[in-house]
Amino acid sequence: MLNKYPIWKNVLILLVALFGFVYSIPNLYEDDEAILLSNESIEVTETDMNIATTALEAAQVDFFGMELGDGNLLFRVDTVDDQLRAKTALEDAFTSDYIVALNLAPTTPAWMQSIGAKKMARGLDLQGGVHFLMEVDMDAALERRMQDNLSTVRSVLRELRIRTRGLRIADESRLEVVFTSAADRSQARSELIDSFPEIQFQNREVDDSFILDMSLTADSVLQLQRDTLQANRTTLMNRVDELGVAEPTVQQQGADRIVVELPGVQDPAQAIRILQRIATLQFHLTAEPGAPRSSFETYEYVTPDGAQLVDVNNDVILQGDRISNAISALDEYGQPQVSITLDAQGGNQINRVTRDNVGWFMDILLIETKSRNTLVIDENGQEVEETEFYEEKRLISHARIQTALGRQFRITGLTPREANDTALLIRAGSLSAPMTIVEQSVIGPSLGAENLEAGFFAVQVAAVLVVLFMIAYYRVFGLAANAALILNILLIFTVMSAIGATLTLPGIVGIVLTVGMAVDANVLIFTRIREELSNGMPPQKAIDAGYNRAFTTILDANLTTFLVALVLMTIGTGPVRGFSVTLMIGIVTSMFTAIVGTRALINIIYGGRTVEKLSIGKYAKPDPGMAGAS
Repeated sequence: MLNKYPIWKNVLILLVALFGFVYSIPNLYEDDEAILLSNESIEVTETDMNIATTALEAAQVDFFGMELGDGNLLFRVDTVDDQLRAKTALEDAFTSDYIVALNLAPTTPAWMQSIGAKKMARGLDLQGGVHFLMEVDMDAALERRMQDNLSTVRSVLRELRIRTRGLRIADESRLEVVFTSAADRSQARSELIDSFPEIQFQNREVDDSFILDMSLTADSVLQLQRDTLQANRTTLMNRVDELGVAEPTVQQQGADRIVVELPGVQDPAQAIRILQRIATLQFHLTAEPGAPRSSFETYEYVTPDGAQLVDVNNDVILQGDRISNAISALDEYGQPQVSITLDAQGGNQINRVTRDNVGWFMDILLIETKSRNTLVIDENGQEVEETEFYEEKRLISHARIQTALGRQFRITGLTPREANDTALLIRAGSLSAPMTIVEQSVIGPSLGAENLEAGFFAVQVAAVLVVLFMIAYYRVFGLAANAALILNILLIFTVMSAIGATLTLPGIVGIVLTVGMAVDANVLIFTRIREELSNGMPPQKAIDAGYNRAFTTILDANLTTFLVALVLMTIGTGPVRGFSVTLMIGIVTSMFTAIVGTRALINIIYGGRTVEKLSIGKYAKPDPGMAGAS
């Protein structure tokens, strides 16, 4: 029967509409101002909660919600002023190990959260937050790689018992090894080639010295820079995740910079401290007794039994970027341990060093990049505050090597907290190269609210204008198109919430564009129906022909737009990507609502019965003579 869907199809469309309605509702709930208390090393406990509650009550800060979970403690407050006062009170009550951050807490009802209904994450331009541009020190990354290679070459030559006259870093990408004979150089070269596939070897002689130059190729240097940037980006993503920020942005910009955006974080100083506490790990051997003073540095190592001074050899046997994973657990005796997994090259390096040093000690240094504010005189003679960055080294492990280590080994002799801390620092704290913040900016929540309000006002205006036009021009068919338009907007919100897409101001522009495009398919269909009616086709056949014959044109038009949006999403970043994602989602949902949704409504209104006339606006009446002739 023409223009009649089976019951199952109508039920399916109704369920999709109901799904879109329920899962888009959370976007109507505004977030509460909140304070988030966390600790990067341990979980926040009920004891901490009692201390925090007492501090807030003493400061006369009103809070109406308190949530302890996921290792964090969250307080909801009424105003931004209460939020700032609460932050000050909690910072005074807790040590610097605790992170007190301004945040926003969702107000979506629990029953909606239980079925996975959540509001769309909002970008920095809509929610406010902080923006950082961080620069990777590529020179330091290259220097560390050369130091790493230097230590490996020294270990290989020591194993082979090949004596050298000198081994040094000649320049930023070249090692120079001086031998006493050509035979020693040849033997060393044949062994080192297998260990350093990315190194270019070249022989040369100076006087009576036989020199082997080991240089990183241009491609190897470029790959090192790429790997360093990607590794640091991954580390930053792990680190900001600990802050509990919804949809943080951590993306590459150029060859040596990374952009970090934290929506909802209203305290830039706190965000700086979090980012700057990211650490680099280095593995060393303990210096042998009687070693020259210039070959080691002394560090204090604190244990439950007290503190001791440890002389750590300056040679780096392994960098933290060679660690692929670290997990804290209990060994077979129920004692804390940290299980470490290295990449292939790291496994070779650690095995070579430890098999020659069984019974000796291996040390792990934690190198933290921190910041401090200092007063300086600017060019105008005024005192201004500047942020300077410095490195702080700390010995976090001093353990005896029980056996030659491979890609997987464990660190023992730690307390449960030390094991957890060490694993956490290794997983989330290892940077391939130091980073500094070269640019920072703050977008206040008020500006974000203004952007959001203006954006949604634009959506409302566009929707109202389209609704009025469709009703005036297409009558009952226009009402069906308007119902589909509303469903389309709900489905866009639903899909974006479900896939975790972030709504930005360009994304709202994409929604506004989709509102216009959503009825474009219906305009084509309704115009086709009018043409068929003008040619004398009966109403029921005209409806069926209008939908069937316009489908190919609609598909072609939307497919080409979808492909363009896909290209923008693939090669674009930031605002371009936000716009393209919203546009792609809008195209898919509008195809469904404009073709299937409106067809279902028109079928309900006109399908399955005799119809003499359609309420679809004005169209040319068929010529009776032509109708008779046909």
